[in-house]
Amino acid sequence: MPKFAANLSTLFTEVPLAERFKLAQEAGFKHVEVQFPYELDIDTLKTQLDQHALQLILINLPAGDWSAGDRGIACDPTRVAEFRAGVEQCAEYAKALGVAQVNCLSGLLPPEVDKKRAENTLIENLRYAGSYMEERGISLLIEPINTLDVPGFFLSSMQQAVALIERANISNLAVQYDVYHMQIMEGNLIHTLRSHLSRVGHIQVADVPGRHEPGTGEINFSNLFDAIDTMGYTGYVAFEYFPEKDTQSGLAKIASWR
Repeated sequence: MPKFAANLSTLFTEVPLAERFKLAQEAGFKHVEVQFPYELDIDTLKTQLDQHALQLILINLPAGDWSAGDRGIACDPTRVAEFRAGVEQCAEYAKALGVAQVNCLSGLLPPEVDKKRAENTLIENLRYAGSYMEERGISLLIEPINTLDVPGFFLSSMQQAVALIERANISNLAVQYDVYHMQIMEGNLIHTLRSHLSRVGHIQVADVPGRHEPGTGEINFSNLFDAIDTMGYTGYVAFEYFPEKDTQSGLAKIASWR
């Protein structure tokens, strides 16, 4: 089986973020990720990680005002300064907490901005963020998101992500491959992963439909996890799902894979 991690932004949400580290340890996890850790200060996060013998493997760059509908700002030419400030904040957290990979959400295509200008902005922002992170020993990821759940999201396919990586031409840029999003947009998960494995830096999983735990929907996760092992993927596979009922019952359903 792959190396599994728990996403603390979607699991154990019955309690505040600071209390989820303990529950993750009790559930047997040794690796965790947090989408946006910035609600807690670095010292609090470090204490929780150390106290519960957990490694934080991934965080996201700040993505704008989530409550107002932002889903990243990297493709918005009017928010470059804000994006760069977020890169610095993310790098500070990642470096202090030993995080080796950070994820950049491209965001929605802004109104009145054509796709070419948005793509050029995204490329320049990725080059800036990639260089900034590389100097600190950190890898940068980009994530295609499905446009049914998030209409207008700029980056929505593996092919588009690979093309962006080739155009950006920076050595520490890879794809965060979210199985849930890509099953909705493309399907053919195993073939896609095998074809582009060298571009994949991180994998996240949830089932379709509903974005619940593996085993609740249409994806054959036994085949998928076996294939991930066979193809030689050495990174982490993170459970980034929303429990169908509650976290503990969801974890019981996936116990055979963990």
